[in-house]
Amino acid sequence: MKELFTRWGRNLDSEHVLQEYPRPIMMRETHYEILNGWWEYAFTQNQKKPKQYDGKILVPFSPESVLSGVSRQLMPNEYLWYRTKIKCQEWDNKALQERLLLHFGAVDQSCKIWMNGHFVVSHVGGYLPFSCDISEYVHSGENELVIMVQDLSDTSYHAKGKQKLKRGGMYYTAQSGIWQTVWMEYVPQDRIKNVETKYIKTEKQKEKSTLNNCVNASEKVKIYIQTVSEQKDLTVQIDIRFPKIYANAEDNVTDFIALSHTIPDVQKSISGRANTWIEVEIQNAKYWSCETPYLYYFHVSLIECEDETDKTDKTDKKHVLDEVESYFAIRDFTIQQDEDHIPRIYLNKKKCFLKGVLDQGYWPDGLYTEPSEEAWIFDILEMKKIGFNMVRKHIKIEPQRWYYHCDRLGVIVWQDMVNGGEKYQSWFVTYLATVLSGLGITVKDHYSRLFARRSQKGRIEFINEVKETIQLLKKHPSICTWVIFNEGWGQFATQRITDMVRKIDSEHLIDSASGWFDQGTGDFQSIHNYFFPLKVKPEDVRAAVLSEYGGFTLEVEEHTASEKKYGYGGYKTKTEYQKVYRQLEYKIKKLEEQGLCGCVYTQWSDIEDEINGIYTYDREVNKLS
Repeated sequence: MKELFTRWGRNLDSEHVLQEYPRPIMMRETHYEILNGWWEYAFTQNQKKPKQYDGKILVPFSPESVLSGVSRQLMPNEYLWYRTKIKCQEWDNKALQERLLLHFGAVDQSCKIWMNGHFVVSHVGGYLPFSCDISEYVHSGENELVIMVQDLSDTSYHAKGKQKLKRGGMYYTAQSGIWQTVWMEYVPQDRIKNVETKYIKTEKQKEKSTLNNCVNASEKVKIYIQTVSEQKDLTVQIDIRFPKIYANAEDNVTDFIALSHTIPDVQKSISGRANTWIEVEIQNAKYWSCETPYLYYFHVSLIECEDETDKTDKTDKKHVLDEVESYFAIRDFTIQQDEDHIPRIYLNKKKCFLKGVLDQGYWPDGLYTEPSEEAWIFDILEMKKIGFNMVRKHIKIEPQRWYYHCDRLGVIVWQDMVNGGEKYQSWFVTYLATVLSGLGITVKDHYSRLFARRSQKGRIEFINEVKETIQLLKKHPSICTWVIFNEGWGQFATQRITDMVRKIDSEHLIDSASGWFDQGTGDFQSIHNYFFPLKVKPEDVRAAVLSEYGGFTLEVEEHTASEKKYGYGGYKTKTEYQKVYRQLEYKIKKLEEQGLCGCVYTQWSDIEDEINGIYTYDREVNKLS
């Protein structure tokens, strides 16, 4: 393939790579350090630690990416090693009563970690963050961190997305190793572990036709502050700030200092016990929408009272153990019947047609890893400029900062679970499925061989990762829908998993099976249609969405990565491409009148062989302008 760079990749400062605070929805003021940068790396044929390393790799870019400085594929029978030095100044965790946490945004696919020669932890799963406590393994001065990675890629049942060792067509270069930010955080021993918020919908509010029309409305939310030690009797003070829209460039919170300069004054303070739900009434509520994405920041103080009999908020008896800043939004996604008894999607009790675009989060120079945060912001703002109010994040989990930008900029997110399973039967899940879909025929999902789900370990692992994904992302206001399965890839037990998701998270909508193998469950009749005339047949309960369509191709010379071309319907000029796109938009508008509730155009950018993006792979050419 041709080596393509984005403007952000060309201007990358290798000494200051992705330095923004990685967890914007729970920011802690204590000292932290981003560990991205040049590390040592080595490839080996066994699990024996290398005596010598092969060279330098730029973390967090995977070795297969050009920005890593390596450009080499890790194979399933190989091991990738990382080594770096981290400095701890005057470290004495017992005297300081602190702990030192090491955080990994994502490491693909399984890894083991050593600190100063001591084994610390192992982890399996290439898309979710994990942390480890390294307090007992470090000392003042320089410390050695070593990581071993193995990636079976598409040769095993683990989550893999669209990675393939033999890339081509709609499957892309397999990437491996560290691909999200690595950082360490000094934290108190008694500390806040997680912050969760929920909007409380009362019967009175359910009857309101439009929440946004309620002047001076009072709303209720509840907040849960989870601590590391849930046995201790601790209190919290929560200071909720006035709502604000953070859509300007100066509102981008890159660290705690930047946050302190942009958030408004405190609107309300409330105290309660940690590890219990605390109900808060919000006066003159402002609602989150794509046009007005109001966020409520709030400060949490974890408090230990000196007098155990005193659980009041008297300031002279407080001992603050930990402090974090978080945010929530007041918004409500539902499916209701409209005046014609057609199920529709509503946001804050107002009918909301979801005009979405498929975004797979690939970059020509960084693969899974964004070349800079500005690249993300560019994509999101351009999506809104073109007219999209929703993005379907396709079988990839982004770092939390991506969701933060969707929260503050006002873009609705449909989040795919990352697919796994054994080798897919293309004749079944691609070719035959397309024909059956056009005929309106579906297949039950209990055929484990056809759906590549024979491994019980793989099925259990997928269910656990679904739970982890929801726990990680459900607090983001932009999240609207969980997409459990896509086009039958590793699909199984759809009804049971949908029920599980509904039980653990009743706030969000569910697309149980996007494309092909509908099992009649979830909130959507979710259709993929690239080859047949577009049509909609509304159901009585589930909303009808065209969750993939379009895929029109246009090659732009000097901005294409591969000599091979893949897509659905080819056009030679921008004029032809724009004409057929406008015709498709007109059809979608007509289908909306007939009961269509949302659509997802394929896709946002070209990726390798695929030239069906609205933007070229390097984000330089908008084919619609």
